[in-house]
Amino acid sequence: MDSEKLAGYIEATNGISKPWLLTQLRLKKLQEMRETLSADEYETALTDIHADLMNLGEWWIGQEDEVFG
Repeated sequence: MDSEKLAGYIEATNGISKPWLLTQLRLKKLQEMRETLSADEYETALTDIHADLMNLGEWWIGQEDEVFG
């Protein structure tokens, strides 16, 4: 699935409020741009995405049924 299809899926399923889906979209876009980025640019972008993912932390605790059900 390319980033456009993933973005369409996110929109169609009201996933804009689901940060893990937005992280997946960012990773997909980075993957698609890999050939045009220097190693340093790629590493910086990947590090930024990783930091944002880690900042999600345990936001889902207590919301499991609503979010994942």
